[in-house]
Amino acid sequence: MAYTVNVSGIAPSTTQTQLHDFFTFCGKISSIQYQEKSGSATIAFEKSNAAKTALMLNGGALDGSTLSVSSDVVHQDDDHHPATQGVPYEQSDKPRAGIAAEYLAKGYTLSDHILERAIDMDNKQGISKRFLSYFNTLDKTVGERALGPDQTISAKVATTVDNATQQAKSIDEQKGYSKIAQDYYTKAMSSPLGQKVWSFYTNTSKQVQDIHEEARRIADQEKQKAGSTPPSTGAQTTGSAAIPDPKTQAAPTVV
Repeated sequence: MAYTVNVSGIAPSTTQTQLHDFFTFCGKISSIQYQEKSGSATIAFEKSNAAKTALMLNGGALDGSTLSVSSDVVHQDDDHHPATQGVPYEQSDKPRAGIAAEYLAKGYTLSDHILERAIDMDNKQGISKRFLSYFNTLDKTVGERALGPDQTISAKVATTVDNATQQAKSIDEQKGYSKIAQDYYTKAMSSPLGQKVWSFYTNTSKQVQDIHEEARRIADQEKQKAGSTPPSTGAQTTGSAAIPDPKTQAAPTVV
């Protein structure tokens, strides 16, 4: 079964690939029916969660144009989808505030009103059980590696975590773990800001500024991964609509 949303107000210069890249942050897309002449499209998602997240983007900007996103039906959050083998969570399982941060980190423009909408949706729905389970397991895994048996990052004071993560980083480099751990969440939880990252993704109580801060952390991580690639200007969170760098745009699965 597909879950659809209707999009209008698409700029004449926007391609179907750009449209796909923009909405794929919401979750897996089944199909896109794009009518370029009318600047409208019908986008079908695999999960109802993804379609509901797409509706959150109503009023968002793409390629200099303000999008209108609507649906003929009410999409419900569904936390009972079977997990894909080997995949602890899917893009559509992430908190809406986290998805909003990914948009900002990639250079897209979302108004504070949309960010407030994301926070409100998380407050009403709560965090996906699958995502919470993954993050709590990560908290324990990183905590044991950095602090010792039965320890978690979330339970320790910041100064203790700062010292321990530096030691863990040294051990990781010796054992080659740093070459394996490419996941943003793992790296972020292993940093001195681990507690703040854990709180952002596991608690629904947050402010718009918290989303902007997480967007900057994600953007900084992307810059580090890029290495010799010329750095971008970072997360553009205000002003006119941004057009993401084609080299980095729309890669929600890395987060």
